[in-house]
Amino acid sequence: MPTRLLLALCLVAAACGGEDDALRLVGTVERTLIEVGAPLSEVLAEVLVERGQAVAPGAVLARLDPTLADAEIARSEAALAAARTGAAVAQLDLDRARKLRRGSVTSQQELDRAELAEAEAQARMREAEATLASARKRGADLVLVAPVAGVVDQLPFEPGERVPAGAVLAVILADEDPWVRVWVPEVRFAQLGPGTPAQVRIDGVGGVLRGSVLDVSHEPAFTPHYALTERDRVRLVYETRVRILDPPPGLRPGLPAQVEIAAEPTEAAQAR
Repeated sequence: MPTRLLLALCLVAAACGGEDDALRLVGTVERTLIEVGAPLSEVLAEVLVERGQAVAPGAVLARLDPTLADAEIARSEAALAAARTGAAVAQLDLDRARKLRRGSVTSQQELDRAELAEAEAQARMREAEATLASARKRGADLVLVAPVAGVVDQLPFEPGERVPAGAVLAVILADEDPWVRVWVPEVRFAQLGPGTPAQVRIDGVGGVLRGSVLDVSHEPAFTPHYALTERDRVRLVYETRVRILDPPPGLRPGLPAQVEIAAEPTEAAQAR
């Protein structure tokens, strides 16, 4: 639901409070969405989960084609082996040059040259080690895992498709309490604070759900230009999230919801 429409709806709902003067707002259910993206452009080799499947942190979601990554790792391993051999040879030459210098068989210049060659060989070996570590990291990144526990919500690509770099391969609904995003009129702002109890009703879900104010923005926003009255057009509202404490299983984001908050200010609101 567009933000402007939410603003208009919440103002209408707030203006239509009952005799108990409870704050009644309209919003939509939201949940934390975790997007798992492709680190580079590659062919999607396999998808190991299905939509709606529960996953634990670290569970493998999909794999990209590792052919090029494996080749890069092999080249890096060969380069590191050559660098280590070069470093070993340079160390032997340096040891020999030091021994000859102690016997005055060679000059100081030859010893200095051997020391520089050994230092250069050591630098090449460290560079090769870093290159191999980077190649292995890129190869490991081709195995996409779930960063958090949750439920697989979206799988935009099919195996065999080439995935652009940065494209979202999977969307996970995190195992956290969902919330309803509403907009509180300025005149009621002082009555709310984190922990303020609330009641939530969701279209298609029977009964009243327990809720609690998660947070209230400190920055106000203006009502939309098409507010119902001239007075409403200058009214400020504050973005507020109300956590659903007892959500039903499988509650999806985007569902319309009604939030009711008692009129009495709480200790949390007064402290804020």
